[in-house]
Amino acid sequence: MSIPPPPGPHQPQGPYPPGPFTPPGPWGYGYGGYAQPVPVNGVAIAALVLGILCFLPAVGLVLGLIALAQIKKRGERGKGMAIAGSVLSVVGLVLWTVSLSTGVVSDAVDGFKDAARGDGTAFALAKGDCFDSGTGSLHGDAYDVDEVPCTDAHHGEVFAVVTLPAGTFPGDDEVTDLADDKCYALQEDYAMDAWAVPDDVDVYYLVPSKESWTFGDREITCVFGNVDEKKSLTGSLRNDATKLDADQIAFLKSANALDGVLYEQPEDYAEDDLPANRKWAGEVGTTLDEQAEALRARSWPADSEKAVADLASDLEAARKEWAKAAAAKNVDAYYEHYDAGYEYIDGDTTVTAREALGLATTVPSYDEDYDGGGGDGDAGELDV
Repeated sequence: MSIPPPPGPHQPQGPYPPGPFTPPGPWGYGYGGYAQPVPVNGVAIAALVLGILCFLPAVGLVLGLIALAQIKKRGERGKGMAIAGSVLSVVGLVLWTVSLSTGVVSDAVDGFKDAARGDGTAFALAKGDCFDSGTGSLHGDAYDVDEVPCTDAHHGEVFAVVTLPAGTFPGDDEVTDLADDKCYALQEDYAMDAWAVPDDVDVYYLVPSKESWTFGDREITCVFGNVDEKKSLTGSLRNDATKLDADQIAFLKSANALDGVLYEQPEDYAEDDLPANRKWAGEVGTTLDEQAEALRARSWPADSEKAVADLASDLEAARKEWAKAAAAKNVDAYYEHYDAGYEYIDGDTTVTAREALGLATTVPSYDEDYDGGGGDGDAGELDV
């Protein structure tokens, strides 16, 4: 089970506390410096600038097309900028010539929308893809990305893509809040084993900008990345049903259910709000009882059966302590049983059971003061 240490309320950070990713799990991840970025095509930059300014849109469109041809020939970066500049230039032409009635400009816009979702752009990223941001950072604006094999050093790994409903642009703040809620909620579906996610990995996301929304961008792309921009990820962080066996999944579902209730610890300490903490302790006790029963009910492989049974016994012992914490008459009694209950969490029986099932065995550090990728405890963000 992956639980933060007592005492005091737990504030989940990162993909699994603390924070957004170092213990090597069975899928061990190494770290190296970021790969040197491929040069950006200068014509693509010029096309983007002219497109944003809506100045000389015809020139911006021509430069965008030239840049796309050069990028394809030279293998340079900047395809996203060239496309964005071309699209914005087309819009400028629309405004200047008011020729939508002919259908020609409208068709051109649609064509560039399709092109913008091609390889080499942030729009093209899908779940499981690994990429270099081009800028060497997972903050700021992203016009294009370089998709790379996950076995190579990379800036980010996509673990979920969320499509927002159609309508008017909800605003930068609302989009960011949605991304924060959705991405942190979905990380466990992609990386079920919290212990296998390094401590220096955090959750980031690519979100639509007001401009990209105009051209149909409705996707929030959730990404794992290293909190240190001087480091990168190597190897995939994916550990879900596509990578794990049935016994590992059953064990992790139990562990994650317990994590879920522990993460709900009240923000106020017991000395400030004893009733709320007692209520929460009762919920922890109930969950421990349910998970101990679930572990005992399953038929485990012979080489892991005893280890899991020993863990279930510890969970039952922990349940009794949490039940006493829930019934505590004062703060001192509450913390006495609170501390005793935590003694059974992430202990030797948990490590032994994980080892028997072929799961990660290094307990996460849960450094509460860890500064995640977004700073101040927030996830990092890229606008597209």
